[in-house]
Amino acid sequence: MSKVTTLVDSTFGPPLDRAWWKSAVVYQIYPISFCDSNGDGFGDLNGILTKLDYLKDLGVDVIWLSPIYKSPLADMGYDIADYCDIDPRYGTLQDWDKLIEGVHQRGMKLMMDLVVNHTSDEHDWFIQSRSGKDNPKRDWYVWRPPKYDAKGNRKPPNNWKSAFQGSAWEYDENTDEYYLHIYLTKQPDLNWDNPKVRDAVYDMMNWWVSRGCDGFRMDVINLISKVEGLPDAPIIDPNSEYHPGSVYYANGPRVHEYIQEMNKRVLSKHDLITVGETPFTPPTAQHALIPYVLPSNNELNMVFQFELMGIDAPLPQEGQTVDDQDLKWRQWELSEMKQVVNRWQTFGRDEGFWNALYIENHDRARSVSRFGNDSPQWRTLSAKLLAMLQATQSGTLYVYQGEEIGMKNVPTDWGLEEYKDVCTINFWKDMLNQRRKELGKNDVDMSDILEGIQHKARDHARTPMQWDTSLHSGFTTGIPWMRVNDDYVDWNVQSQLSDPSSIRTFWKNTLRVRKENEVLTYGDFKLLRPSHEQIFAYTRTLDQIVVLVLLNFGEENIEFSLSDDINGTMRLILGNYTPEELIQPGGTVILHGWEGRVYIQNGR
Repeated sequence: MSKVTTLVDSTFGPPLDRAWWKSAVVYQIYPISFCDSNGDGFGDLNGILTKLDYLKDLGVDVIWLSPIYKSPLADMGYDIADYCDIDPRYGTLQDWDKLIEGVHQRGMKLMMDLVVNHTSDEHDWFIQSRSGKDNPKRDWYVWRPPKYDAKGNRKPPNNWKSAFQGSAWEYDENTDEYYLHIYLTKQPDLNWDNPKVRDAVYDMMNWWVSRGCDGFRMDVINLISKVEGLPDAPIIDPNSEYHPGSVYYANGPRVHEYIQEMNKRVLSKHDLITVGETPFTPPTAQHALIPYVLPSNNELNMVFQFELMGIDAPLPQEGQTVDDQDLKWRQWELSEMKQVVNRWQTFGRDEGFWNALYIENHDRARSVSRFGNDSPQWRTLSAKLLAMLQATQSGTLYVYQGEEIGMKNVPTDWGLEEYKDVCTINFWKDMLNQRRKELGKNDVDMSDILEGIQHKARDHARTPMQWDTSLHSGFTTGIPWMRVNDDYVDWNVQSQLSDPSSIRTFWKNTLRVRKENEVLTYGDFKLLRPSHEQIFAYTRTLDQIVVLVLLNFGEENIEFSLSDDINGTMRLILGNYTPEELIQPGGTVILHGWEGRVYIQNGR
């Protein structure tokens, strides 16, 4: 179990437990795009090893690796063929051993990606399972016989829609049954109701911990328990054959039983960091996430929730979650962002709920393009402002590779052939076919779909890391698996390391300020001016320490009155301009375009 001490804040809130993973900075690496050491065009473990000093200097405490296991890469490694081996593209188990040694020597920790809702269809477990109904591993996956309509046509067992394509069921002619795949057909779902499956998963986890792993990020962990009987999903679109079925497989009936068992068998025996990914949980059901994190439940340290990631999605229809909106895009309002942040900063505090803070990862487009302003004039300032937004909230902070240098979405003139993600490709094909069918012609307008892809596709986060000005940005000496963003010559680590005004330098300073001021990790959160559509303002309070955060999410200078919000003089500790050092009681400040300021008041 993690070692904790109690921090009592009797004036402003309930007791809070300190833990090393609460104040840690986690840096996510997408290995295939991080650093290639052998010139084959794929990032690898030895490439990561060469960058450990860079990460340590930034202020990173924990490195999270997206999947590096043996995989056909149908879904970029989230389709695992062998949990206990490294994919040759990334190296060997011996390379992993050298990496974990280097990480630990620098006082950092390493977190692995645990993908156990499904495997690859090339995993030996599934190969055996589909070989015959009498195979001992048949019940390791979810198999069901077909249904037949009135005309005798074979149909899937239910009407669930896959997250990526068509039906969530794939027919296997050899055994005349369907297997369930919430994601790709090459990602069959494991049957967690089978105790032998759970035993195998726990054995695998213990094997990695014994090898030196310090924790797990758990992919779609809230999907491992499905409702008994697997009933049809509610019909959302009468014109569609398949419908979102997450109401029957997200946060299911035995999910907490299984994670508590995992905790007892693996997690409680070590001082690990754990975070669960919990998609398909709408804001109206946010209390469904408390049990995963409730300390007395003995499950996980924290979870990733998706509400902030959905503010630029079309508003869901009844029965849908923001996850169902795929790559469609709409313009969002700052008041919407405030509502989401406020909800999660104050959510479950009395019960001990703990946040996982992020606005970028391998599944999300670049934050400076989604939530900031990536134009030449405002890119640096807005990227710094987003750093302040994250680092001044309560929760464990996650930084995604390239976020610390303000990497942005790919250029809008890139053709679809440059997009590699199966989700993007399938979405485009589905939308194209749907419109052609609706309009009865092949030549249809897809500009809005392309706009959504240009805003939100996962590909934007997966372009190679931009290290320097050399060919392919120093990511590889070979041909990169994916095109490097065209701006790498002007936007790279090398140029920012020596620039005191760079985004990377600002991130390093911001992480230092966060670690030096516990109020930013453990303090109470109070939102100011919730309806203001340009200024995001809030305070953080712990004992007699108050922090005031002012963020201008716009290009126009704006005068902002603080007459009701501060009592006493406050001192600037962080800002992306060079404003006056102090703010006086009852004062009025002028915030410049995309300006952010963080003030502190010690004592009262």
